[in-house]
Amino acid sequence: MIQRERYINLLASKQWNGRVKVVTGIRRCGKSTILFDLYKDRLLTSGVKREQIVELALDDDANEMYHNPRELSLYVRERIANSDEKYYLMIDEIQYAISKEELRNHDAPVRIYGVLNGLLRMNNVDIYVTGSNSKLLSKDVSTEFRGRGDVVHVYPLSFSEFYSARGGDKRDAYDEYMMFGGMPYLSMLGSDDEKYAYLSDLFEEIYFKDIEERYTIELPGVLRSLTNSLCSSIGSLTNASKISRTIKGVQRADVDPETVDTYLGYLQESFLFSKAQRYDVKRKRYFEYPSKYYCTDVGLRNVRLGLRQMEKTHIMENCLYNELLARGYSVDVGVVALREKDSKGSIKQKNCEIDFIARKGNRKYYVQSALSMDDSAKEKTELRPLLAIKDSFRKIVVSRSYGKSWVDEDGILRIGLIDFLLDQNSLDR
Repeated sequence: MIQRERYINLLASKQWNGRVKVVTGIRRCGKSTILFDLYKDRLLTSGVKREQIVELALDDDANEMYHNPRELSLYVRERIANSDEKYYLMIDEIQYAISKEELRNHDAPVRIYGVLNGLLRMNNVDIYVTGSNSKLLSKDVSTEFRGRGDVVHVYPLSFSEFYSARGGDKRDAYDEYMMFGGMPYLSMLGSDDEKYAYLSDLFEEIYFKDIEERYTIELPGVLRSLTNSLCSSIGSLTNASKISRTIKGVQRADVDPETVDTYLGYLQESFLFSKAQRYDVKRKRYFEYPSKYYCTDVGLRNVRLGLRQMEKTHIMENCLYNELLARGYSVDVGVVALREKDSKGSIKQKNCEIDFIARKGNRKYYVQSALSMDDSAKEKTELRPLLAIKDSFRKIVVSRSYGKSWVDEDGILRIGLIDFLLDQNSLDR
Protein backbone atom coordinates (compact mmCIF):
# COMPACT_ATOMS: atom_id res chain seq x y z
CA MET A 1 0.00 0.00 0.00
CA ILE A 2 1.36 3.43 -0.95
CA GLN A 3 2.10 5.44 2.18
CA ARG A 4 0.61 8.90 1.64
CA GLU A 5 2.36 10.62 4.51
CA ARG A 6 1.41 14.15 3.42
CA TYR A 7 -2.25 13.50 4.18
CA ILE A 8 -1.73 11.26 7.21
CA ASN A 9 0.44 13.89 8.90
CA LEU A 10 -2.09 16.60 8.03
CA LEU A 11 -4.95 14.61 9.57
CA ALA A 12 -2.86 13.81 12.63
CA SER A 13 -2.11 17.50 13.12
CA LYS A 14 -5.86 18.20 13.30
CA GLN A 15 -6.73 15.52 15.87
CA TRP A 16 -9.11 16.68 18.61
CA ASN A 17 -9.16 20.26 17.35
CA GLY A 18 -12.92 20.54 17.90
CA ARG A 19 -13.68 20.57 14.15
CA VAL A 20 -15.13 18.24 11.55
CA LYS A 21 -12.34 17.05 9.29
CA VAL A 22 -13.78 16.99 5.75
CA VAL A 23 -11.64 14.86 3.41
CA THR A 24 -12.57 15.78 -0.16
CA GLY A 25 -11.35 14.87 -3.61
CA ILE A 26 -12.30 13.23 -6.88
CA ARG A 27 -13.75 9.74 -6.53
CA ARG A 28 -11.20 6.90 -6.58
CA CYS A 29 -8.27 9.19 -5.68
CA GLY A 30 -7.65 7.31 -2.42
CA LYS A 31 -9.66 9.23 0.21
CA SER A 32 -11.14 6.10 1.79
CA THR A 33 -7.80 4.30 1.85
CA ILE A 34 -6.14 7.28 3.48
CA LEU A 35 -8.78 7.59 6.21
CA PHE A 36 -9.96 4.01 6.80
CA ASP A 37 -6.66 2.18 6.29
CA LEU A 38 -3.62 4.42 6.63
CA TYR A 39 -4.92 6.89 9.20
CA LYS A 40 -6.71 4.19 11.17
CA ASP A 41 -3.44 2.22 11.29
CA ARG A 42 -1.72 5.33 12.65
CA LEU A 43 -4.36 5.60 15.39
CA LEU A 44 -4.10 1.91 16.32
CA THR A 45 -0.32 2.11 16.41
CA SER A 46 -0.54 5.10 18.75
CA GLY A 47 -2.61 3.09 21.25
CA VAL A 48 -6.21 3.78 20.20
CA LYS A 49 -8.39 0.67 20.67
CA ARG A 50 -10.38 -0.72 17.74
CA GLU A 51 -13.67 -0.29 19.60
CA GLN A 52 -12.95 3.44 19.87
CA ILE A 53 -13.11 3.80 16.08
CA VAL A 54 -16.64 4.03 14.64
CA GLU A 55 -16.73 3.51 10.86
CA LEU A 56 -19.62 3.87 8.42
CA ALA A 57 -19.46 3.66 4.60
CA LEU A 58 -22.54 5.35 3.16
CA ASP A 59 -21.80 4.15 -0.39
CA ASP A 60 -22.35 0.56 0.82
CA ASP A 61 -25.93 -0.47 0.04
CA ALA A 62 -26.06 -2.34 3.36
CA ASN A 63 -25.98 1.08 5.05
CA GLU A 64 -28.68 2.70 2.91
CA MET A 65 -30.90 3.35 5.95
CA TYR A 66 -28.27 5.74 7.29
CA HIS A 67 -28.72 8.02 4.28
CA ASN A 68 -31.44 9.44 6.52
CA PRO A 69 -29.64 11.97 8.76
CA ARG A 70 -31.83 11.10 11.76
CA GLU A 71 -31.04 7.38 11.50
CA LEU A 72 -27.37 8.23 11.04
CA SER A 73 -27.40 10.35 14.19
CA LEU A 74 -29.06 7.60 16.25
CA TYR A 75 -26.57 5.00 14.95
CA VAL A 76 -23.56 7.09 15.91
CA ARG A 77 -24.88 8.21 19.29
CA GLU A 78 -25.53 4.61 20.31
CA ARG A 79 -21.88 3.78 19.70
CA ILE A 80 -20.35 6.77 21.47
CA ALA A 81 -22.63 6.65 24.50
CA ASN A 82 -19.81 5.83 26.94
CA SER A 83 -18.73 9.31 27.99
CA ASP A 84 -15.60 7.92 29.68
CA GLU A 85 -14.15 6.84 26.32
CA LYS A 86 -12.88 8.92 23.43
CA TYR A 87 -14.13 7.92 19.98
CA TYR A 88 -13.04 8.53 16.41
CA LEU A 89 -15.97 8.75 13.97
CA MET A 90 -15.23 8.08 10.28
CA ILE A 91 -18.05 8.44 7.72
CA ASP A 92 -17.29 7.64 4.07
CA GLU A 93 -19.02 9.51 1.19
CA ILE A 94 -21.14 11.80 3.37
CA GLN A 95 -22.98 13.20 0.34
CA TYR A 96 -25.20 10.09 0.36
CA ALA A 97 -26.88 11.56 3.46
CA ILE A 98 -28.00 14.60 1.46
CA SER A 99 -31.59 14.45 0.24
CA LYS A 100 -32.45 14.46 -3.46
CA GLU A 101 -34.64 17.49 -2.83
CA GLU A 102 -31.67 19.44 -1.47
CA LEU A 103 -29.63 18.32 -4.46
CA ARG A 104 -32.37 19.19 -6.94
CA ASN A 105 -32.87 22.66 -5.45
CA HIS A 106 -29.13 23.19 -4.95
CA ASP A 107 -29.85 23.96 -1.28
CA ALA A 108 -27.24 23.70 1.46
CA PRO A 109 -27.58 20.22 3.05
CA VAL A 110 -28.67 21.60 6.41
CA ARG A 111 -29.94 18.30 7.88
CA ILE A 112 -26.64 16.42 7.70
CA TYR A 113 -24.72 19.52 8.77
CA GLY A 114 -27.08 19.73 11.74
CA VAL A 115 -26.25 16.13 12.68
CA LEU A 116 -22.49 16.76 12.49
CA ASN A 117 -22.76 20.03 14.40
CA GLY A 118 -24.74 18.21 17.08
CA LEU A 119 -22.11 15.49 17.38
CA LEU A 120 -19.43 18.17 17.72
CA ARG A 121 -21.05 19.24 20.97
CA MET A 122 -20.20 15.86 22.45
CA ASN A 123 -16.70 16.24 23.83
CA ASN A 124 -15.76 12.58 23.40
CA VAL A 125 -15.87 12.26 19.59
CA ASP A 126 -13.39 13.35 16.91
CA ILE A 127 -15.17 13.51 13.53
CA TYR A 128 -13.84 12.70 10.05
CA VAL A 129 -15.94 12.50 6.87
CA THR A 130 -15.10 11.99 3.22
CA GLY A 131 -16.98 13.36 0.23
CA SER A 132 -16.63 13.79 -3.52
CA ASN A 133 -18.42 17.04 -4.23
CA SER A 134 -17.01 20.48 -3.49
CA LYS A 135 -20.29 22.39 -3.57
CA LEU A 136 -21.86 20.15 -0.97
CA LEU A 137 -18.79 20.07 1.23
CA SER A 138 -15.78 22.33 1.06
CA LYS A 139 -17.62 25.41 -0.23
CA ASP A 140 -20.13 25.11 2.62
CA VAL A 141 -17.78 24.18 5.44
CA SER A 142 -16.98 27.66 6.75
CA THR A 143 -20.66 28.69 6.68
CA GLU A 144 -22.49 25.60 7.86
CA PHE A 145 -19.95 24.48 10.46
CA ARG A 146 -19.61 28.06 11.73
CA GLY A 147 -15.84 27.98 11.71
CA ARG A 148 -15.70 24.42 13.04
CA GLY A 149 -14.78 22.57 9.86
CA ASP A 150 -11.41 21.74 8.29
CA VAL A 151 -11.03 20.68 4.65
CA VAL A 152 -8.29 18.22 3.68
CA HIS A 153 -8.26 17.97 -0.11
CA VAL A 154 -6.83 14.74 -1.51
CA TYR A 155 -5.43 14.51 -5.03
CA PRO A 156 -4.48 11.50 -7.14
CA LEU A 157 -0.95 10.29 -6.56
CA SER A 158 1.71 12.92 -7.09
CA PHE A 159 4.72 11.83 -9.11
CA SER A 160 6.79 11.43 -5.92
CA GLU A 161 4.10 9.16 -4.42
CA PHE A 162 3.84 7.25 -7.68
CA TYR A 163 7.61 6.81 -7.91
CA SER A 164 7.92 5.69 -4.29
CA ALA A 165 5.81 2.67 -5.22
CA ARG A 166 7.10 2.06 -8.74
CA GLY A 167 10.83 2.76 -8.45
CA GLY A 168 13.17 2.04 -11.35
CA ASP A 169 14.45 4.54 -13.89
CA LYS A 170 13.07 8.00 -13.13
CA ARG A 171 12.54 9.00 -16.75
CA ASP A 172 10.73 5.75 -17.56
CA ALA A 173 8.56 6.30 -14.49
CA TYR A 174 7.81 9.86 -15.58
CA ASP A 175 6.81 8.71 -19.08
CA GLU A 176 4.40 6.18 -17.57
CA TYR A 177 2.99 8.77 -15.17
CA MET A 178 2.49 11.28 -17.96
CA MET A 179 0.47 8.72 -19.92
CA PHE A 180 -1.69 7.06 -17.27
CA GLY A 181 -1.52 9.50 -14.34
CA GLY A 182 -1.82 8.79 -10.65
CA MET A 183 -5.13 7.09 -9.85
CA PRO A 184 -4.01 4.70 -7.06
CA TYR A 185 -5.73 1.54 -8.31
CA LEU A 186 -3.58 1.55 -11.43
CA SER A 187 -0.71 0.17 -9.34
CA MET A 188 -2.72 -3.08 -9.10
CA LEU A 189 -3.01 -3.44 -12.87
CA GLY A 190 -0.38 -4.96 -15.10
CA SER A 191 -1.01 -4.18 -18.75
CA ASP A 192 -1.58 -0.86 -20.50
CA ASP A 193 -4.87 -2.22 -21.84
CA GLU A 194 -6.12 -2.82 -18.29
CA LYS A 195 -5.13 0.67 -17.25
CA TYR A 196 -6.79 2.23 -20.28
CA ALA A 197 -10.04 0.31 -19.65
CA TYR A 198 -10.08 1.26 -15.96
CA LEU A 199 -9.64 4.99 -16.59
CA SER A 200 -12.18 4.96 -19.41
CA ASP A 201 -14.74 3.23 -17.19
CA LEU A 202 -14.22 5.79 -14.42
CA PHE A 203 -15.67 8.51 -16.63
CA GLU A 204 -18.73 6.61 -17.81
CA GLU A 205 -19.53 4.43 -14.79
CA ILE A 206 -18.57 6.77 -11.95
CA TYR A 207 -18.06 10.44 -12.81
CA PHE A 208 -20.77 11.05 -15.41
CA LYS A 209 -23.30 8.90 -13.53
CA ASP A 210 -22.58 10.80 -10.31
CA ILE A 211 -23.19 14.13 -12.01
CA GLU A 212 -26.34 12.92 -13.75
CA GLU A 213 -27.75 11.54 -10.48
CA ARG A 214 -26.95 14.66 -8.45
CA TYR A 215 -28.22 17.20 -10.94
CA THR A 216 -30.85 17.39 -13.64
CA ILE A 217 -28.75 16.87 -16.77
CA GLU A 218 -31.01 17.44 -19.76
CA LEU A 219 -28.16 17.26 -22.29
CA PRO A 220 -25.84 14.37 -21.33
CA GLY A 221 -24.23 14.50 -24.77
CA VAL A 222 -23.27 18.13 -24.19
CA LEU A 223 -21.73 17.21 -20.81
CA ARG A 224 -19.52 14.66 -22.56
CA SER A 225 -18.62 17.04 -25.39
CA LEU A 226 -17.73 19.71 -22.85
CA THR A 227 -15.48 17.22 -21.03
CA ASN A 228 -13.77 16.32 -24.30
CA SER A 229 -13.29 19.99 -25.15
CA LEU A 230 -11.69 20.75 -21.77
CA CYS A 231 -9.41 17.71 -22.04
CA SER A 232 -8.37 18.78 -25.52
CA SER A 233 -7.61 22.38 -24.54
CA ILE A 234 -5.79 22.09 -21.19
CA GLY A 235 -3.54 25.08 -20.73
CA SER A 236 -5.46 27.16 -23.29
CA LEU A 237 -7.56 30.22 -22.55
CA THR A 238 -11.27 29.61 -22.92
CA ASN A 239 -14.72 30.53 -21.61
CA ALA A 240 -18.30 29.28 -21.80
CA SER A 241 -19.09 31.20 -25.01
CA LYS A 242 -16.07 29.82 -26.84
CA ILE A 243 -16.81 26.26 -25.71
CA SER A 244 -20.45 26.65 -26.71
CA ARG A 245 -19.40 27.57 -30.25
CA THR A 246 -17.03 24.59 -30.37
CA ILE A 247 -19.74 22.15 -29.28
CA LYS A 248 -22.19 23.58 -31.80
CA GLY A 249 -19.64 23.01 -34.55
CA VAL A 250 -18.88 19.42 -33.48
CA GLN A 251 -22.29 18.19 -32.32
CA ARG A 252 -24.52 20.47 -34.38
CA ALA A 253 -26.35 20.97 -31.08
CA ASP A 254 -27.92 24.28 -30.14
CA VAL A 255 -26.36 24.77 -26.70
CA ASP A 256 -26.19 28.20 -25.08
CA PRO A 257 -23.25 29.55 -23.03
CA GLU A 258 -25.38 29.55 -19.85
CA THR A 259 -25.85 25.77 -20.05
CA VAL A 260 -22.15 25.27 -20.73
CA ASP A 261 -21.29 27.47 -17.76
CA THR A 262 -23.62 25.44 -15.51
CA TYR A 263 -22.08 22.15 -16.66
CA LEU A 264 -18.60 23.62 -16.16
CA GLY A 265 -19.59 24.20 -12.55
CA TYR A 266 -20.70 20.59 -12.16
CA LEU A 267 -17.39 19.28 -13.53
CA GLN A 268 -15.46 21.48 -11.09
CA GLU A 269 -17.71 20.58 -8.16
CA SER A 270 -16.98 16.90 -8.86
CA PHE A 271 -13.24 17.73 -8.85
CA LEU A 272 -12.70 16.56 -12.43
CA PHE A 273 -11.30 19.94 -13.47
CA SER A 274 -9.87 23.03 -11.79
CA LYS A 275 -10.03 26.59 -13.09
CA ALA A 276 -7.00 28.88 -13.02
CA GLN A 277 -7.85 32.58 -13.28
CA ARG A 278 -5.63 35.16 -14.95
CA TYR A 279 -3.98 37.71 -12.67
CA ASP A 280 -2.46 41.01 -13.80
CA VAL A 281 0.84 41.12 -11.90
CA LYS A 282 1.47 44.87 -12.23
CA ARG A 283 -2.09 46.10 -11.73
CA LYS A 284 -2.80 43.47 -9.06
CA ARG A 285 -6.24 42.48 -10.30
CA TYR A 286 -7.98 39.45 -11.78
CA PHE A 287 -9.42 39.22 -15.27
CA GLU A 288 -13.03 38.07 -15.32
CA TYR A 289 -12.41 35.86 -18.39
CA PRO A 290 -11.06 33.94 -20.22
CA SER A 291 -9.52 31.35 -17.87
CA LYS A 292 -7.64 28.07 -18.11
CA TYR A 293 -8.89 24.65 -17.08
CA TYR A 294 -6.74 21.72 -16.00
CA CYS A 295 -7.70 18.08 -15.52
CA THR A 296 -7.27 16.71 -12.00
CA ASP A 297 -5.43 13.69 -13.40
CA VAL A 298 -3.48 13.65 -16.66
CA GLY A 299 -4.19 9.94 -17.19
CA LEU A 300 -7.93 10.55 -17.13
CA ARG A 301 -7.43 13.36 -19.61
CA ASN A 302 -5.31 11.27 -21.98
CA VAL A 303 -7.61 8.24 -22.00
CA ARG A 304 -10.70 10.41 -22.46
CA LEU A 305 -9.09 11.61 -25.70
CA GLY A 306 -8.15 8.07 -26.73
CA LEU A 307 -4.43 8.85 -26.29
CA ARG A 308 -4.68 10.90 -29.49
CA GLN A 309 -3.50 14.29 -28.23
CA MET A 310 -0.33 13.52 -26.29
CA GLU A 311 1.23 16.98 -26.41
CA LYS A 312 4.14 16.76 -23.97
CA THR A 313 4.17 20.51 -23.34
CA HIS A 314 0.53 20.71 -22.25
CA ILE A 315 0.66 17.48 -20.23
CA MET A 316 3.75 18.72 -18.38
CA GLU A 317 2.01 22.03 -17.64
CA ASN A 318 -1.05 20.20 -16.31
CA CYS A 319 1.18 18.01 -14.14
CA LEU A 320 2.98 21.02 -12.63
CA TYR A 321 -0.33 22.74 -11.92
CA ASN A 322 -1.63 19.67 -10.08
CA GLU A 323 1.62 19.35 -8.14
CA LEU A 324 1.41 22.93 -6.90
CA LEU A 325 -2.20 22.42 -5.80
CA ALA A 326 -1.31 19.20 -3.99
CA ARG A 327 1.43 21.05 -2.11
CA GLY A 328 -1.22 23.40 -0.78
CA TYR A 329 -0.69 26.45 -3.01
CA SER A 330 -3.40 28.53 -4.63
CA VAL A 331 -2.48 28.84 -8.30
CA ASP A 332 -3.24 31.55 -10.86
CA VAL A 333 -2.05 32.31 -14.38
CA GLY A 334 0.09 35.46 -14.46
CA VAL A 335 -0.18 38.26 -17.02
CA VAL A 336 2.56 40.88 -17.44
CA ALA A 337 2.11 43.87 -19.75
CA LEU A 338 5.27 44.73 -21.71
CA ARG A 339 5.91 47.78 -23.90
CA GLU A 340 7.80 46.97 -27.08
CA LYS A 341 8.66 48.53 -30.42
CA ASP A 342 7.07 47.00 -33.48
CA SER A 343 8.71 46.73 -36.91
CA LYS A 344 7.79 50.36 -37.65
CA GLY A 345 9.29 51.67 -34.42
CA SER A 346 5.96 52.34 -32.73
CA ILE A 347 5.62 51.49 -29.02
CA LYS A 348 2.92 48.94 -28.37
CA GLN A 349 1.78 47.06 -25.31
CA LYS A 350 1.85 43.28 -25.32
CA ASN A 351 0.57 40.93 -22.65
CA CYS A 352 2.97 38.10 -21.82
CA GLU A 353 2.06 35.09 -19.73
CA ILE A 354 3.60 33.52 -16.67
CA ASP A 355 2.36 29.95 -16.48
CA PHE A 356 1.71 29.95 -12.74
CA ILE A 357 1.69 32.22 -9.72
CA ALA A 358 1.72 29.98 -6.64
CA ARG A 359 0.72 31.48 -3.29
CA LYS A 360 0.67 30.14 0.25
CA GLY A 361 0.37 32.57 3.15
CA ASN A 362 2.85 35.39 2.59
CA ARG A 363 4.92 33.37 0.11
CA LYS A 364 4.61 33.78 -3.64
CA TYR A 365 6.41 32.13 -6.56
CA TYR A 366 6.42 32.76 -10.31
CA VAL A 367 6.78 29.46 -12.20
CA GLN A 368 7.38 28.92 -15.91
CA SER A 369 6.84 25.48 -17.45
CA ALA A 370 9.09 24.80 -20.46
CA LEU A 371 9.50 21.33 -21.95
CA SER A 372 12.80 22.32 -23.56
CA MET A 373 15.10 25.30 -23.07
CA ASP A 374 17.74 24.26 -25.59
CA ASP A 375 16.71 26.92 -28.11
CA SER A 376 17.85 30.51 -27.44
CA ALA A 377 14.65 32.00 -28.90
CA LYS A 378 12.55 29.75 -26.63
CA GLU A 379 14.63 30.75 -23.63
CA LYS A 380 14.17 34.45 -24.37
CA THR A 381 10.39 33.98 -24.65
CA GLU A 382 10.14 32.11 -21.32
CA LEU A 383 12.39 34.51 -19.40
CA ARG A 384 11.00 37.80 -20.70
CA PRO A 385 7.92 38.02 -18.44
CA LEU A 386 9.91 36.89 -15.40
CA LEU A 387 12.54 39.56 -15.98
CA ALA A 388 9.83 42.20 -16.30
CA ILE A 389 8.66 41.58 -12.71
CA LYS A 390 10.49 43.81 -10.28
CA ASP A 391 9.32 42.41 -6.95
CA SER A 392 11.47 40.15 -4.77
CA PHE A 393 9.46 36.93 -4.93
CA ARG A 394 11.13 33.77 -6.24
CA LYS A 395 11.16 33.19 -9.99
CA ILE A 396 11.53 29.65 -11.32
CA VAL A 397 11.81 27.91 -14.68
CA VAL A 398 11.06 24.16 -14.72
CA SER A 399 12.27 22.30 -17.80
CA ARG A 400 12.75 18.68 -18.74
CA SER A 401 15.95 19.63 -20.56
CA TYR A 402 17.72 20.84 -17.39
CA GLY A 403 20.16 18.68 -15.47
CA LYS A 404 21.36 19.78 -12.06
CA SER A 405 19.54 22.88 -10.79
CA TRP A 406 21.17 26.31 -10.47
CA VAL A 407 20.33 29.96 -9.90
CA ASP A 408 21.31 32.21 -12.82
CA GLU A 409 22.69 35.76 -12.73
CA ASP A 410 19.17 37.21 -12.67
CA GLY A 411 18.25 35.23 -9.57
CA ILE A 412 16.01 32.81 -11.49
CA LEU A 413 16.06 29.20 -10.29
CA ARG A 414 16.51 26.76 -13.16
CA ILE A 415 15.44 23.23 -12.20
CA GLY A 416 14.82 19.96 -14.00
CA LEU A 417 11.27 18.68 -14.15
CA ILE A 418 11.82 15.35 -12.40
CA ASP A 419 13.89 16.93 -9.63
CA PHE A 420 11.14 19.51 -9.12
CA LEU A 421 8.45 16.84 -8.83
CA LEU A 422 10.41 14.56 -6.49
CA ASP A 423 11.60 17.29 -4.09
CA GLN A 424 8.73 18.66 -2.01
CA ASN A 425 10.86 21.68 -1.13
CA SER A 426 11.95 22.42 -4.69
CA LEU A 427 10.39 25.90 -4.77
CA ASP A 428 12.83 27.04 -2.08
CA ARG A 429 16.02 25.48 -3.38
